[in-house]
Parts: sequence; C-alpha cells; structure tokens
Amino acid sequence: MTVRLYLWQRATAAVMVPLVLLHIAVILYVSRQGLTAADILSRTHGSLPWASYYALFVAAASIHAAIGVRNVLTEWSPLGERGAGWCALSLGIALALLGFHAVVALVLM
Repeated sequence: MTVRLYLWQRATAAVMVPLVLLHIAVILYVSRQGLTAADILSRTHGSLPWASYYALFVAAASIHAAIGVRNVLTEWSPLGERGAGWCALSLGIALALLGFHAVVALVLM
C-alpha cells in the first residue's frame, strides 16, 4: 500500500467514526421511541443536514472499502497491482453510486 492510500484509508476511517456513533445513537433513539419507518422517513424527508450526513457517510465508506479491497486483492489474489486497482476502483464506484442513489431516494425525494 502506498503512503497516499494509507493516509486516505486512515482519514476516511477517522471521518466514519463519529458518523457511525451518531448512526448508532439515532438507532437507539428511534427504537426507544417506537418510531416506524414511515415516521423516520417523514422526519428525514427534504432535510439537507441528513442528506449531507448520509452523503458524507457514503463517500467515506466507499473510498475506505475500495482501498481495503485493493489491499486484499493485491495480497491474496493472482491479480497484480494494476488489476487489483481496477477491481477496487470499480467496487468503490459501484458502492458510491448505490449509496448516493439511496440518499437521494430516502432523503431528497
């Protein structure tokens, strides 16, 4: 792994830590309040702060996962650095597209 990729993976992990903690806190809150999925969606619908939160989460997670998969493929598969890089890039793009589609569908639509 290059120093650049190492720093990117550590930075995305640092970004994800508070996002995951907030996500868990929200899950605990809504479960104790007995909110339904419809209640939750009505609260997040049209909310720019929630859209920004989830978009940042998607961006960090897709970058972090792609770098991790690249490292695993480089070490454990017959793919070379270049092949592993292309596979990881494809995965990262797919995760980002699916995640941003979910953000738009659940928060902005």
